[in-house]
Amino acid sequence: MRTMMAVLGMCVLVQAAGAQTIYKCTTEGKVSYGEQPCAAGKTSELTVPPAPAGADAARALARDKAQLAALEKQRAVEAAREEKDRMRAARTADATRQKCERLRLQLKWAQEDAARAGKQASAAARLKARRQAESLAVQCPA
Repeated sequence: MRTMMAVLGMCVLVQAAGAQTIYKCTTEGKVSYGEQPCAAGKTSELTVPPAPAGADAARALARDKAQLAALEKQRAVEAAREEKDRMRAARTADATRQKCERLRLQLKWAQEDAARAGKQASAAARLKARRQAESLAVQCPA
């Protein structure tokens, strides 16, 4: 009960403090703020806007929380999409790398076959090796 009264008393004091007028004083190029007008120098009266009503503040808080939840959900969706795209790109790159390695191996084998071939089979083996090299150059330009 005492705690509740203390909190209620603090709320009343905060409301009263928020309604006070604040004065901006400029003296010799120095700016100061106070609750009373300046004795010397230039004085500007600043009015403090009243604190929002409890219901308005609650609605604003609820609106802000809903916006935050929507933004977090959107960010999570975008992160999931980016991760999916990254995984797809990694799979594609891996498949391309494997294909190029397979073509390089086939070229190596064709060149070895051409080197081992007899006189009659040598022309056919060289042709096969050249075609393997062309296929590798087209499919794996690097």
